[in-house]
Amino acid sequence: MTKILTFCLALANRLDWLPPLLLRLFVGYFFFETGWGKIHNLDAFAERFAGWGIPHPYFNAVLSAYTELIGGALVAVGLLTRIAAIPLIINMLVAIVTVKLASVSSLNDFVELDEPLYLLSFFWLLIAGPGMVSLDSFLAQAMGIRDWASSSGRKLQGEV
Repeated sequence: MTKILTFCLALANRLDWLPPLLLRLFVGYFFFETGWGKIHNLDAFAERFAGWGIPHPYFNAVLSAYTELIGGALVAVGLLTRIAAIPLIINMLVAIVTVKLASVSSLNDFVELDEPLYLLSFFWLLIAGPGMVSLDSFLAQAMGIRDWASSSGRKLQGEV
């Protein structure tokens, strides 16, 4: 039994690059795609902002859409991931506070929202980094500096 547990733990340790990669690809693509859609329909998006009572609706719609488009692309490829996570976290906080909280009457309602999950995903990327399979990690290795792409500091070709 100990050998099986040791094997499973070693396998999980060897695959620790996979969860951050999958998370980045999923949320990065999702936000890139939604940002793209909003940019190509800014007037309607700004009208929704006005309806929600968000000040300067057109400016804030443009800001939100480009935050999603550019931030999503950066997160997907793992470039400047920690920096890109910050405006995406703010975008999700604004969405939760200005739009979503009005429909929340219980903790169950809140945990059923998508936005807190996105916010937590970006917060995790901000703290843990994009992982070893990212442009951040590859650039750090190419420059010969300690890997800033992961909180463990492990190198892609390092000992596993």
